[in-house]
Amino acid sequence: MAQNIYDNPDFFSGYSQLPRQVQGLDGAPEWPAIRALLPELTGKRVADLGCGFGWASRWFRAQGADRVLGLDLSQNMIDRAQADTSDSAITYRIADLDRLELPETAFDLIYSALTFHYVQDFERLIRMIHAALSAGGDLVFTIEHPIFMAAAHPHWIEDEDGRKTWPVNGYSNEGERRTDWFAKGVLKHHRTLATTINTLINAGFTLRRVEEFAPSPQQIAAMPELAEELERPMMLMVSAYKN
Repeated sequence: MAQNIYDNPDFFSGYSQLPRQVQGLDGAPEWPAIRALLPELTGKRVADLGCGFGWASRWFRAQGADRVLGLDLSQNMIDRAQADTSDSAITYRIADLDRLELPETAFDLIYSALTFHYVQDFERLIRMIHAALSAGGDLVFTIEHPIFMAAAHPHWIEDEDGRKTWPVNGYSNEGERRTDWFAKGVLKHHRTLATTINTLINAGFTLRRVEEFAPSPQQIAAMPELAEELERPMMLMVSAYKN
C-alpha cells in the first residue's frame, strides 16, 4: 500500500494552506499549460486519479464531462472533495493507485496531477490505465520532474557566483526518495525521464505532447517568486492517447 502522508495531521494542515488548495486551479501556475493539453470534454467519461479536494473533477463537469470519478488515497481529501461538491455526476472514492483496478474501456479521459510520483509500480498502473481507456482515449498527467526529485537532498544551493542552483545527483539510480515536506519522510519514487516515457510507449500509448513547465514572463511579473522556476524544471506534463 502507498504511503498515506495526506492523512498525517501536520502534513494535511500545511498542505491545505498552499495557494493551489486555497485558490483552486487558479492558484496553480501550471494550470493554463495543463488546460492546453486536455481534450474536448463534452460527453466524456473522466477518471481523476489523486483528485485531492476535487478542483479538477468539478472543472471537468463544468466543461461538459458526462461523469467524473475522483479517486484519492486520503480520507481527508475525499471528505473535503465531497463537502465541496454538489453534483451527482461526480463520484469520489478512496483508492490506492498501487492496487487500483478500473473497468476496461470505461473512460475517455484519465487525468492525474502530481500524484504518479507517489506510485511504486508505475508500469502496472500505466498498463491498467491503457486498458481502462476507450479507443482514442486520452491520458493527461503531471508529475514532479525527474530532475527536481532525483537528488538525495533536493533544495536550492548556491554556485560559485552566488546563483541559485538545484542539485542533480543519483539521477540514474531509480527508486525511493524520502524528503521532508510538511512532515518528515515523505516517500516518492524517482524514475528517469526515459523510463517515464518508455513505460507509456511500451504500454501502447502514443504521445501527443511532453512539456517541462516553466512560468511565463506575465506570470513572473505577477508573482516574482516564480522566477526561480526558470532555473530547473519542477514539473513534467504529458499528454498521450490510446490508439
